[in-house]
Amino acid sequence: MVSLPGLKELIESISRERNLPRLAVQAAIREALLKGYERYRRAQNLERKQFDEDYFDNFEVELDIDDEGFRVLSTKTIVEEVSNTDHQISLDEVQQVAPEAQLGDSVVLDVTPDQGEFGRMAAMQTKQVLAQKLRDQQRQMVQEEFQDLEGTVLQARVLRFERQSVILAVSSTFGQPEVEAELPKREQLPNDNYRANATFKVYLKKVSQGQQRGPQLLVSRADAGLVVYLFANEVPEIEDEVVRIVAVAREANPPSRYVGPRTKIAVDTLDRDVDPVGACIGARGSRIQVVVNELRGEKIDVIRWSPDPATYIANALSPARVDEVRLMDPETRQTHVLVAEDQLSLAIGKEGQNVRLAARLTGWKIDIKDKAKYDYAGEDTRFAAARAKAQLEQEQMELEEDDIELEDDDMELDEFEEQNQQELDDDSFDPGDEE
Repeated sequence: MVSLPGLKELIESISRERNLPRLAVQAAIREALLKGYERYRRAQNLERKQFDEDYFDNFEVELDIDDEGFRVLSTKTIVEEVSNTDHQISLDEVQQVAPEAQLGDSVVLDVTPDQGEFGRMAAMQTKQVLAQKLRDQQRQMVQEEFQDLEGTVLQARVLRFERQSVILAVSSTFGQPEVEAELPKREQLPNDNYRANATFKVYLKKVSQGQQRGPQLLVSRADAGLVVYLFANEVPEIEDEVVRIVAVAREANPPSRYVGPRTKIAVDTLDRDVDPVGACIGARGSRIQVVVNELRGEKIDVIRWSPDPATYIANALSPARVDEVRLMDPETRQTHVLVAEDQLSLAIGKEGQNVRLAARLTGWKIDIKDKAKYDYAGEDTRFAAARAKAQLEQEQMELEEDDIELEDDDMELDEFEEQNQQELDDDSFDPGDEE
């Protein structure tokens, strides 16, 4: 046995520092020691024979926690004549100890090197492999712990800053050890103050796999899922499924610094006695104010969803007052929204933010028009011509596809006729003609 003083204490400290089970630490140590032994054997290879990748698969390391050491064991097959001493042992040699042994049986032998033979290089290899295996164990545990939590909201605490990212500490449940998560620049809110030990609610977007360095968890403060969670947590009617959130459009990081973050959320209910918008806003705005405070003053518009596209679009452009919604082309989902002149800037929003969010929320392309200057006949004619042109192009494409199919059919027919002719020629061949 090779002595490893302090083995028990080492396992305890690694388990404690890395939040890993003792059995996982022991497994990593065994695997690292086996790689160290493999390095030792390669260094001692005086015959210079080649070791394949799976050459040491029949070797294993046994840890002795109480005596603080390890042994290397090799499983060998009993044969008549030995060609490989690492994998085989002769029947005569085994029968001296176990007379009942037979050819083809397996035996486990202790092949532990002497204490001084293990070598400095083998020890370094063991240390490197152990560090890697412990990292792998940690990554696997984090992945298993947080995989089912993707798309949920976690409480996070600021640890440090790396480049433009904020590194946060999160935990899956109360009492569980904290794990590092990354909040990239694009997922941050412009009004957040990310000082050390500050706490935030974050949306878990992705649990990374693989062996890349850095935190495995990617979290967000800018995702629409965070808004949905905050409303569901603050509005009992949403949690009880009396009120449902139909759609959310969020611009947490506007393209211009002169425009603030803004969200539009569409809600609905099947209960006629419940006002879904009022339920989300609360008495004197108490409920929505909690959400706004968590999002550091982000502007939030709660609107009523409607199955009628025109009504839905008009609601989505809130707080602007809409006079008329014209669904110009339902197939391509294009619409003209007519408003009074004094409502134009409000409907469009600063740098187009209001109409942009309304378009995302409804899924329609929205053009805001001044009602006083709107040409009904001209716009109808223009869209009718566009639809006719699109229909003509579609018909031409279908004709071209039909022509291609006919050409393919003709080619198949020609091939079929050639094949039949070849078969007829073969059948008409008379062996007597050669004579």
